[in-house]
Amino acid sequence: MTDQPLRWGLLSTARINQALIEPLRTSKRNVLAAVASRSQATADAYAKENKIKKAYGSYDALLADPEIDVIYNPLPNHMHAEWTINAVEAGKHVLLEKPIALTVAEVEAIDAAAKKNHRIVAEAFMYRHHPQTLKVGELVNSGKLGKVKFVRGAFSFQLNREGDIRLDPAMGGGALWDVGCYPLSFTRTILGAEPIEVFAWQVTGSTGIDETLFAQLRFPGEIYAQFECSFALPFEARMEVVGTKGRLMIPTPFKPGEKEHILLTHPNDVIDTIAIHGQPLYSGEVEDMADAILLGKAPRVSLADSRANVAAILALLESARIGKPVTM
Repeated sequence: MTDQPLRWGLLSTARINQALIEPLRTSKRNVLAAVASRSQATADAYAKENKIKKAYGSYDALLADPEIDVIYNPLPNHMHAEWTINAVEAGKHVLLEKPIALTVAEVEAIDAAAKKNHRIVAEAFMYRHHPQTLKVGELVNSGKLGKVKFVRGAFSFQLNREGDIRLDPAMGGGALWDVGCYPLSFTRTILGAEPIEVFAWQVTGSTGIDETLFAQLRFPGEIYAQFECSFALPFEARMEVVGTKGRLMIPTPFKPGEKEHILLTHPNDVIDTIAIHGQPLYSGEVEDMADAILLGKAPRVSLADSRANVAAILALLESARIGKPVTM
């Protein structure tokens, strides 16, 4: 497979596809080869508009194509596990949108299928591959912040579109699954640890989803974290890491661009502005898949990592439901 680019197929015509199309087209190791929809007419129109060679009128037809190596799965949350497993069983590698699944059992089923069929499956947390995230991890691990004691963040925006699938609890809707998974993942990644206890409050929307959720987490070594996520509050996306020797502010943690900066505040209130020379946001996850498939490198976002994020999300939702802390 190293003699030719990896051939990708898009599983549906979801809007998020647009984020992958350009990185696939500019990559030397990947090529966009096909798209599938639930109708041939929709697939044909999408393929024509986006200059994609092959169009399939069903998801199964795409998976049956022996010339497709990798599937990008941007289906609604409740369909992630089923169609990822279907793709893996058909011999495809899979990059799938977050959240990887809605239960721990589903993640474990994906993992089992991937191992059985010797395929790579990775969750598409695009920010994890960006130089800014890697730099934050480097600064934390270097000890420049001293001992990390506290992490906090937020990811909110106002979702006013009636009928949006993110408002449907049966389809895996809710602020925590959609945007809260980002500060949770960021916190776990930077700390390199899993929470041992979580507590959450939620404001329940008219459809029954968590419209707003406030989370608190306790990590080993007396490290604490908190974040908020919401479909009702004005847009906000930020992360902050606080240690005994300094405070690191990340103004654009989840969708960093090609030119970013982070702020390191020292105990004497001196602030260092650290410039980050980034990359196109979604190119990292595309190239990470190529590294894993072609070079045998471990994906940056492992299935064990994804399982832990899902477990923490479920614990937070359970805490909000019962009004008590939940031990992990």
